[in-house]
Amino acid sequence: MRVVVKVGSAVLTQDGEIALERMQALVDFLTELRKEHEVILVSSGAVAGGYTKLKLDRNIIANKQALAAIGQPVLMNKYTRKFLQYDIMVAQVLVTAANLNSQDDIKRVRSTVKTLLCHDVLPIVNENDATATEELELGDNDQLSAYITKGTESDMLIILSDIDAYYDSDPRQNRDAKPLKILNKIDEEELRKDVSPNNIFATGGIVTKLKAADYLLKANIDTFLASGFDLSDVKSFMIESSHEGGTLFTCKG
Repeated sequence: MRVVVKVGSAVLTQDGEIALERMQALVDFLTELRKEHEVILVSSGAVAGGYTKLKLDRNIIANKQALAAIGQPVLMNKYTRKFLQYDIMVAQVLVTAANLNSQDDIKRVRSTVKTLLCHDVLPIVNENDATATEELELGDNDQLSAYITKGTESDMLIILSDIDAYYDSDPRQNRDAKPLKILNKIDEEELRKDVSPNNIFATGGIVTKLKAADYLLKANIDTFLASGFDLSDVKSFMIESSHEGGTLFTCKG
């Protein structure tokens, strides 16, 4: 099975720095996952990585693009070192929304990723923020990960986030909110709600995750949403085949 794993900025950053312990836990998990599956990583964190080197106002698009340009090699260097512990080679694949709107470009991305996987290299995908325009920005890596999942003919998307599941109501406002383990359809009303990211470097929130899952549901591809802070739920689901926590969006039964 080919699996895309998306990890968000809220997981990878803490107090304006790269969260190295959480990154190590992610690397450990992906290494284990690769024993049974082909794995593609979609990673946020470039802007945050740049901010560790140069404190610029992230609300200005030119600054954000500059931070991404600084942060991409910072992020990749950290991944490279951590995966080296397991003798795993990584490769950076940068895409823009324009690439994913072009069938020819999608084929080229797919071909590149498949070639890397064939040679046991872990592709690490991110949006090319340094060159993306406001009109062409994907806006968040949840959407990017969904497009990459479909475009690379992958079987499943795993979203690791500060949101540990999809609840029947907002758990921040309702302490009795219950997580939904399996969902076959997403209410259109939920997809139209405002985006509300929890982390200063994040651009998503639960709405962008629902949009990503909805996009893949329509393509008959599963999405699993779980915590990126505590990987026990995703480990149970993917490695032990036991659905303890997290939400599975699926068309199947």
